[in-house]
Amino acid sequence: MHIILGGTGQVGSATARALLGLGERVTVVTRKEQHGEALKRRGAHIAVVDIRDVEALHDVFRGGQRAFLLNPPADPSGDTDAEERANVAAIMEALDSSGLDKVVAQSTYGARPGDRCGDLTVLHAFEHLLANQPIPAAINRGAYYMSNWTGMRDMVRESGTLPSFFPADLSLPMVSPDDLGRVAARRLMEPVSETGTLHIEGPNRYTPNDVAKAFSDALGRPVTVQEISREELERTFRQFGFSEEAAASYACMTRAVIDGETDTAEAPLHGETSLRDYIQSSISRSDQ
Repeated sequence: MHIILGGTGQVGSATARALLGLGERVTVVTRKEQHGEALKRRGAHIAVVDIRDVEALHDVFRGGQRAFLLNPPADPSGDTDAEERANVAAIMEALDSSGLDKVVAQSTYGARPGDRCGDLTVLHAFEHLLANQPIPAAINRGAYYMSNWTGMRDMVRESGTLPSFFPADLSLPMVSPDDLGRVAARRLMEPVSETGTLHIEGPNRYTPNDVAKAFSDALGRPVTVQEISREELERTFRQFGFSEEAAASYACMTRAVIDGETDTAEAPLHGETSLRDYIQSSISRSDQ
């Protein structure tokens, strides 16, 4: 039995689907049972658990052999760093004496020590804690999620404008959640001895201009990039409803990407899903 945290989110659900497609047994952990209905129809067991409920999460872990660990993003209207570090602490406590024989954790390109720089520092702390506990742990560091762009598809459809926190011609490693899910499923099924850190990105590097072109092709209308300067990052995040703490943290993470500090993969694993295909698929699903 594979236990999937964040199992109804983009990467978690992709991992669950990949495992179910291979005939594996899967338990999806979610806070709301209705969010797991599609996976339940595919054969997954749904465990309704808040990951902060250490005892309940521990019981779920004890019912499985391996687990995919994903720290869900916190509500940006609060202190995201504090909330996500509390999630990490709860997950680690629940793992203790769980009987699992291997875990696979989702992390990010550029994870680094420190504080208050979003996923970069929170997930580095998660990696460090996993490396210092007895269950063999494999780490998957994913590039910038293509799904971060498709979350703006309605705005792009209406305005023909793609807001970007990155320069329009900045080439970035990006990856489809489906590719991350397939890699996670594979690593969960590999021998216990197969651990270490993998970097995963798509088949090519892409710029925000490439994203705009992919939207333009999918929507059948011109789309242009609207750059948000690095000086305006915090203010823009706050306009989107982020707290001051979250805005500063996300701005730190964004500047690290712009400055090339997160692009440290020497031999990444390349997924099969292109940006164009991912955006086209997302638009097609939203039109159904």
